[in-house]
Amino acid sequence: MNSTAKVLVPNKEWLVKIEDKKVGAISKSSKGYIFYRKGYATGFKSLNDIKSQLGIVMIEEGVKRHKKLTVNPESFNIYDYPCRTQPFNPVFNIKSRLPLYTKNLKSKSRYCAGYYVIQFQKGWLKSFCPKLITLERNPYQGPFKTAQEMKAVLNKLNKE
Repeated sequence: MNSTAKVLVPNKEWLVKIEDKKVGAISKSSKGYIFYRKGYATGFKSLNDIKSQLGIVMIEEGVKRHKKLTVNPESFNIYDYPCRTQPFNPVFNIKSRLPLYTKNLKSKSRYCAGYYVIQFQKGWLKSFCPKLITLERNPYQGPFKTAQEMKAVLNKLNKE
């Protein structure tokens, strides 16, 4: 029977299987690697030692690498205000004058499109597309359509 180890955390943890049955785990330690099976732990100096002594084949599939997405803030707009991601459920709240959206169709968290200046305990800070609840809990100014408008207001508030 062939034992395989699939990556759980790159360069740190692997799940060992025989066919589709989980039989153990491998984790990286400060002194090498540890193979866990049925409550027992065996130390090894390298992954090659584990491969050769236990006959485990290392498989790289199953590793999901997350790429950092660089999104141009101007690429999405709601009512002429830029937003960070693809907007869903866009609404303009007339009472608070805020362009609101969610990040997916089923989300209940609302975000505010545009640039804002928000007052926290440390002072006024700039923010791009904050959560609605943040604006409800703190004094703020905005929304602004450009970062330059926001920076001008921030500079004015920090001088006071």
